[in-house]
Amino acid sequence: MPRLLQRMRRQPVGALGVVLLGIFVLCGLLAPWISPGSPAAIDLLHRLQSPSFAHWCGTDELGRDVLSRLLWGARLSLAVSVSVVTISLALGLLVGGIAGYFGGWVDTLLTVVAMNTFLALPGILLAIAFAAFLGSGLENLILALAIGGWAGYARLVRAQVLAMRGREFIEAARALGAGGLRLFFRHILPNILQPLLVQATISMGGVILAEATLSFLGLGIPPPAPSWGAMLNDARTHLFDSPHLVLFPALAIGITVLSFNFVGDALRDLLDPRSRLELGL
Repeated sequence: MPRLLQRMRRQPVGALGVVLLGIFVLCGLLAPWISPGSPAAIDLLHRLQSPSFAHWCGTDELGRDVLSRLLWGARLSLAVSVSVVTISLALGLLVGGIAGYFGGWVDTLLTVVAMNTFLALPGILLAIAFAAFLGSGLENLILALAIGGWAGYARLVRAQVLAMRGREFIEAARALGAGGLRLFFRHILPNILQPLLVQATISMGGVILAEATLSFLGLGIPPPAPSWGAMLNDARTHLFDSPHLVLFPALAIGITVLSFNFVGDALRDLLDPRSRLELGL
């Protein structure tokens, strides 16, 4: 415990990010039990109400409780971010690992044709194109975001594998008869997890922002699903008469993305031996 408190004092931003991220995760996991009501319950008699004791974050244009929709939106954002990062990381490990380990024409083919093609366009534009092609829905949204984000992981994995495969302990393991799969999963992969973990943590915030963007454009999960981006889209026409409809979803998105960035930076310092020495950890 004293060591943990010391680390928190030396990295207050990281500690703040962990607290905010913990609140986000708990809100998403416990949404069915802690939300004041159903996120889809319509009450036209109490539409566009300002925040009050009855509705802490007010109500929207259909009388739905904004706090309930925010909590269920956190659950949706958590599911999308974890799924997209998992799929993107798996694809990146597969393509980048093959390119970096085998090299030669395999590396040229995968890097020039596959990775560079996807990296030539912004990921959000690819996600918008695939979402428009596949149609709305949770599965299609996850697939579209994963297709737009795997190339960055593949490039990172390739670079790490290229730097690792010529190391002395890899050559020693190969000389002792270790096969290709054993070399990669037992010797190379454990030594490249640190940058991948940092990248995955920071990318989760980007996925939440991308999901909100697609939902705002009408390409995400269709209504009445309580997506933060869809809530912002619905609130555009009530920006001046009911600003709470814009304020609370925007704050939820901003704080969540910021918390992932804080935690990613803290993980980078914690997992990097040189940074740990500088911080006295």
